[in-house]
Amino acid sequence: MAVLTPKEREEQFRAIRKEAGLKIDPETAEVFWTYVRTMDPYGIDPELPEELQQVGRGYFARAPGGDIWVEFSDLPRSTSCALWRKHRDNLAFPAGIFDVEVLDLQDNIAVGHKAAGDDVDID
Repeated sequence: MAVLTPKEREEQFRAIRKEAGLKIDPETAEVFWTYVRTMDPYGIDPELPEELQQVGRGYFARAPGGDIWVEFSDLPRSTSCALWRKHRDNLAFPAGIFDVEVLDLQDNIAVGHKAAGDDVDID
């Protein structure tokens, strides 16, 4: 068996999660959030530069009783959107204080670009 480079191990790790994400049913999935390094939500990159080590919320899901937690960004978009709709009261910040209208990630990106004066059309 060939020895994997750190980059190959990370790619394999993410591929396993993306594959597991395809099997997650938003209606039955277990979800939680925790604080993570936003550029390395699984904590698998020991060489992450200090300037990329900012902390924010990471959102994870798994099949009921499963052992592989998948970060929302590694899920199919339809699955992550369905999970947000179903669990927004427990996931949105500040959780449970008020009803939150959850915006599409693409909408947030477009708003950020437009605020910066960029001419962007994201579809």
